[in-house]
Amino acid sequence: MEAVKNPAPRTPLNIQVAYRRNYAREEGGGVLKNISITGAFLQHQDASLTVGERLALKFTVSGRERTVQAQVVWSNQRGAGIKFLPMNNRDVQIVDDLIYFVEAKRSDSKSIFDTILKKVG
Repeated sequence: MEAVKNPAPRTPLNIQVAYRRNYAREEGGGVLKNISITGAFLQHQDASLTVGERLALKFTVSGRERTVQAQVVWSNQRGAGIKFLPMNNRDVQIVDDLIYFVEAKRSDSKSIFDTILKKVG
């Protein structure tokens, strides 16, 4: 019997990305809507992304442009599930940094909101 793999915990986000198919010159664009250390949901308008297709994702975190390789694991009219294909520890660190960046921003916003509520209350 095959072991059931639980998906890695997802962090919701809303970050613009550019992507390029490994065989193409032109870029497409989309929005990462959630992310984990192993993959993400890419919302896009390109109905032609197919399962198994490899992508190079480009995004900016803290003013630095990052590129990560990924593969489409499912696709429909709303977007695609992608699996990261880390080539080395640096690639894993890029994804980890993005998750940390998003969670830190969310934590900062929450503490500001909590401070406002305490002052109002």
